[in-house]
Amino acid sequence: MEIEKIDIHELLPQQEPFVMVGRMTHFDEKETRTATRITEGNIMVEDGVFTPSGIVENIAQTCAARIGYVNKYIRRKGIQLGFIGAIRNLRIHRHPHVGETIETSVVTLQEVFGMTLVSATVTGPDGPVAEAEMKIAISDTESQN
Repeated sequence: MEIEKIDIHELLPQQEPFVMVGRMTHFDEKETRTATRITEGNIMVEDGVFTPSGIVENIAQTCAARIGYVNKYIRRKGIQLGFIGAIRNLRIHRHPHVGETIETSVVTLQEVFGMTLVSATVTGPDGPVAEAEMKIAISDTESQN
């Protein structure tokens, strides 16, 4: 299966207008990457730029896409709900503008007892956008999408 052809909505518990990732571009045991074009209609865009909240949600949804891919295509089960448990060392270098495509990479550092710790980087055509560490808590509850 070609990763980039998967409809991202199949992997996420979030639905429009709160989808902050465009498509999955890479998946392996350690790293997941997404690409997202920033659009004027995005609810996390203000004055033509993607807000810090949008950047954080983009990272979280890249994690959600990873979990969704594992559940749907590897474990053959439903999409689980996840919640941001903690954000550490968040550095935002710049705010992407409408029309830019950002690429987000999450590298899984540890998974234990329903918690996933990742290191994330977000880049754009003009270089680094942000980086952070994020803990995602995975619920036993499956999404109703």
